Amino acid sequence: MIPTEEQAKALWDKYHLPEQKRIHVALVAKVAMFLADKLKEPINKPLLLAAALLHDIDKAIPKLPGEKHPDTAVRILKEEGTPEVAHLVRTHPLHAILNPAIAPKTWEEKLLYLADKMVKYEVITVDERFRLWNDEHLPPEAQKELDAAYPKVKVLEKEIFSLIHMQPEQLQKLRAGSILK
Repeated sequence: MIPTEEQAKALWDKYHLPEQKRIHVALVAKVAMFLADKLKEPINKPLLLAAALLHDIDKAIPKLPGEKHPDTAVRILKEEGTPEVAHLVRTHPLHAILNPAIAPKTWEEKLLYLADKMVKYEVITVDERFRLWNDEHLPPEAQKELDAAYPKVKVLEKEIFSLIHMQPEQLQKLRAGSILK
């Protein structure tokens, strides 16, 4: 089952998704859908929308031993009867792009991944998002992962934006207009 937007938002309540995360996932969904609309590729938009709205559903849920983000979200989404959404959510964390087994491959996976990296609580560029992460002075292992992921994320960004004939910075400007409100 692929939940509707209303059903996804009901899961926000059920799993106590914090308000700041609701802002983030809603904007990720808008960016992902905007990019999907611009691409001239077949995209399962209901699946993409549901995954974008639910990709951080685990933020207020205790993790089971050995789980990290998004493992808990994947488990919850499978328990909720949405395995297709769970599969897509599994491919969105930063480290996924470094692991060939879960790296984004389909358009839905690529758009969710990139949209998540272009949104904090507002639309930003991939470069800005990585600057923010670098400013956090991460532990050495996390910094190593961040440094390894950056060039791969930039390749993905270039792939998508070249197909839609836009520059990533233009997406920020559209946020101020009606397209992404």
